[in-house]
Amino acid sequence: MQPKRRYKIVVYVPADHADKLREAIGNAGAGKIGNYSHCTFTIKGTGRFKPLEGANPTVGKIGETEEVAEDRIETVCEEDVLSNVLKVIKEVHPYEEPATDVYPIEVFE
Repeated sequence: MQPKRRYKIVVYVPADHADKLREAIGNAGAGKIGNYSHCTFTIKGTGRFKPLEGANPTVGKIGETEEVAEDRIETVCEEDVLSNVLKVIKEVHPYEEPATDVYPIEVFE
């Protein structure tokens, strides 16, 4: 078996925007596992941040720490759709700087 390059994408989003983001990244090609599409895993939590001078925060005020109920969304994608999925995250996510992590993984098929 040869390993196939795939990526795990993790993005944090306000809970009230999570469904829209999950749908958009699924439509962009993320979350395909076998005969399934739009596969994601979600963990609820609290995001904390302090907007600095020059920021244009969707939530909160410059210089004040903010807490937001957020979802951690995990999904996978193939290498050929990765750049499009990341583009869609930036377009659909309500924050100007979405917290997004990308991890290379190997899948043996």
